[in-house]
Amino acid sequence: MAKNFKFFRYLCYGVLIFGAISMLLPFLFMVTLSLSGEEQIFAYPPKFLPENVSFENYKNIVSAFPIKQYFLNSLIIAVITTIGQVLVSACAGYAFARLNFRFKEPLFIIILITMMIPPQVNIIPLFFVMRELNWTDTYQAMILPGMFGGFGVFMMRQYFKMLPKELEDAAKIDGCNTFEIFYKTALPLAAPAVATLGIFTFITIWNSFMWPLIVTTSDYMRTLPVGLAYVKAGYREVIMWGELTAYCVICCIPVLLLFLIGRKYIINDIMNGSVKE
Repeated sequence: MAKNFKFFRYLCYGVLIFGAISMLLPFLFMVTLSLSGEEQIFAYPPKFLPENVSFENYKNIVSAFPIKQYFLNSLIIAVITTIGQVLVSACAGYAFARLNFRFKEPLFIIILITMMIPPQVNIIPLFFVMRELNWTDTYQAMILPGMFGGFGVFMMRQYFKMLPKELEDAAKIDGCNTFEIFYKTALPLAAPAVATLGIFTFITIWNSFMWPLIVTTSDYMRTLPVGLAYVKAGYREVIMWGELTAYCVICCIPVLLLFLIGRKYIINDIMNGSVKE
């Protein structure tokens, strides 16, 4: 029995390692191409390590296109949307988990129903709303719709429901009102869930393509994913694959850094999904 269990464990490790390598290889190859010249990019057989490391592709792509403005737009939109999404979801999640008010259950069911609606269905009516408000090609058109989502509310509600009620009772004895109980007691204990929601929201908004493409019209307001499509279209006859891969690496760097910094919070949220009283 013990031998079978050990074999199964080693098999799981092997599958995980194989999966990790298969997912890392395309990214590593992209980095290699971004650091290589055109002659090495089209060399056969392909090489996964650059022979002569060069940052010329990064210099060329930054000088030829407004990458800095694209990056700044993506950063502003992703950061503000993430903060708003976390605040709204935390407040709403705590209200649904701990407070009693009329139509509490029907409202929560409606929020769950919105999670089942494909985002593409909302794009057309949402665009008409932004047009009537004269918000097209503005930051608020790309930020405000992303601040509200059923997944964040559901996630925070489930986490707050697992917190012991004795903590709230102790805070009430100390003279805290409902808002003070929320931000002094419940919110600090929900730090893993807040960090996880923040990371997921940031990655989703950072990689968003369809909505920024529809709601923006000027080159000044484009984000990095939208700019990538215009950069590729800018090469008429010969596509500079080294510069394109350099652009893709620039797009990936903030997301990778955020995940490396916050991965422990995601792991804690997954492993410690319950709170013992």
